[in-house]
Amino acid sequence: MLTLLFIVITICYLLVIGVLILGFDKVDEFKLQDLPAKTRFSVIIPFRNEAKNLEVLLKSLNQLNYSRSYFEVILVNDQSEDNSVEIIEKMMSKKPFLDLNLQIIDNQRSSNAPKKDAITSGIAIAKNEWILTTDADCILPKYWLDSFDEYIQLNQPKCIVAPVIYKGETSFFNRFQTLDFLSLQGVTIGSFGIRKPMLCNGANFAYLKAEFKNLNGFEGNDSIASGDDVFLLEKLVKSNKKKVQYLKCKKAIVTTRPAENFKILINQRIRWAAKTSHLKQWTPKLIGSIVILSNLICLAFLPTALFGLIPINVALALFVIKFSIDFLLVFKTARFFKQETLLLSYIISSLLYPVFNIGVFILSFFKSYRWKGRTSKK
Repeated sequence: MLTLLFIVITICYLLVIGVLILGFDKVDEFKLQDLPAKTRFSVIIPFRNEAKNLEVLLKSLNQLNYSRSYFEVILVNDQSEDNSVEIIEKMMSKKPFLDLNLQIIDNQRSSNAPKKDAITSGIAIAKNEWILTTDADCILPKYWLDSFDEYIQLNQPKCIVAPVIYKGETSFFNRFQTLDFLSLQGVTIGSFGIRKPMLCNGANFAYLKAEFKNLNGFEGNDSIASGDDVFLLEKLVKSNKKKVQYLKCKKAIVTTRPAENFKILINQRIRWAAKTSHLKQWTPKLIGSIVILSNLICLAFLPTALFGLIPINVALALFVIKFSIDFLLVFKTARFFKQETLLLSYIISSLLYPVFNIGVFILSFFKSYRWKGRTSKK
């Protein structure tokens, strides 16, 4: 009976990941055509205690290859306790930045969700029709706005989800995180390919200001501290799924850094688990449950085989099946992001991942998380 259960769970996992891989291939890569710019953007960036990251962010904003008259930048200060504001003001007073249309505003708190409040504060004063959000610890590519503009001109979406990737020091800890993040990006792209959009990242997320207002913004989930991206995506998908699209374009890839240490990583993943559990869609919950069960039986393979509860050859075969289908998804995603060298760490990472995944899952029931110096149970 146990053997049959393990086989059924593995087959379900194989089918889910297999369908997402097919979906990944169905999303065509978007190539720039050098069209004249038409779209005006309001780029909203919440920040809290980001002194060490702001200089790099501002330099990447200043290097954007897009008409300065076609975009504005709204930096929302979420009660920073360091010298973040001073760094921004000092840099903006320098000659290369003088013509960058940028302003700093204070977050107007109205809920239990500081980042959602910050985005709402930015949208309230935004002058342009398209809202584009990113994070203060990100680096923006030169043709970031061009990519969104051309995609909008050619496809007329109302919401665009775009790629994000980790880059940092090449320690095993960072490679492990990056491989895990690649798998999430693969699932994100794949979900759009099967017309079941369920994930996105607020570090690279765009939508019409009118749609945000029509859907009453974050109302309904503003008691949950995080999830400014996925909860809004859920609303937009419910409203008009066909107009919610993925921009699979290398020129639009936003870069951020992995967690600095294990404690920060655990807090981050507990936060992600917390917001996923509050989604109303059944698809991400079903897929999440299958992933958890699959990783749980991976941990059980060795003890159950040693105690004769399942045949060793069956346990080995099931592990190989999971290992192989995971590798195919990560390989395809790594190839798109040009991070194939990370695959050298895949074997060790895949052995450690079930422990990490189940550990985070268990902790999410008992442990609150810290985010930007604040503690939350949501």
